[in-house]
Amino acid sequence: MSVPVALRLRPLEIGDLLDETFRMYRRHFLLFAGISVILAIPSAALFGLGFGSFFAAVQGNGGATDTNSFTLLFVALGVALFLGILLLPFTHTAVLYAACESAQGRPVTAGGIFTGVMRRYFPLLAYWLLFNQLTAELAAALCLVPLIFWLWGFITWLVVAPAMMVENIGLGAAFGRSMQLVHGRWWRTFLIFFLLVLLWLATYVGLGAFVQIAQVVLGIFVSPVIVTAAATASGQLVVALVNPIMQIAIVLVYFDLRVRREGLDLFQMASRLSAPRAQVAS
Repeated sequence: MSVPVALRLRPLEIGDLLDETFRMYRRHFLLFAGISVILAIPSAALFGLGFGSFFAAVQGNGGATDTNSFTLLFVALGVALFLGILLLPFTHTAVLYAACESAQGRPVTAGGIFTGVMRRYFPLLAYWLLFNQLTAELAAALCLVPLIFWLWGFITWLVVAPAMMVENIGLGAAFGRSMQLVHGRWWRTFLIFFLLVLLWLATYVGLGAFVQIAQVVLGIFVSPVIVTAAATASGQLVVALVNPIMQIAIVLVYFDLRVRREGLDLFQMASRLSAPRAQVAS
């Protein structure tokens, strides 16, 4: 169990938001990283099995491919995709929920995270099916205009999930709440998200470089088939290690928007000042 201190609410400049993101990740690294990696293991194992088996079949056939090798690859990828969709609410929201609880000064436990996400499983599944990397890539493949609308919608409804968690509201109300908070601050929110994507990519590339070095060393001692499987699986696990950065940052963006629009920091300060008085009176 991790018992966090409530987030000190204040208007966050972009640099402060990034600093607070890494501070929160470091504070709960084992929990956040552990949850993210555990959720990524099934897909990572299936991807590794699929590509490793495919490479082994091709190598065994002298570089030629056959129907069986392609079938095994597509089955493994299909099962991985299916599992990925089923786990979307957890992979995209588990750390986000934990960050919401931590920001409010509540105990963060694995069981509490599972229960909190499971209570909102289907609304979260619908939300993340609408706004995830796959739909963005599909929009880009079809036409530039849908991608622009997708991006506008993604930023407008960026804080739907934390609004659901913190304010205990349904999906429809959370869409309206996110639109209300982002209204008038769309470009600032977009800039924050853009910088977060760059930071995510830089962190991913940095961790990926260490993984590449490990794979080269591994290739000296084991067969290329094992190296291929390990490389594919480790790529998924590296993504899992980096993803909490984005999820924590979205929570901080949510609280920052509430501070700027509703003066939430003033309410927190008033409650802290009134608490000692209530204790004295009692």
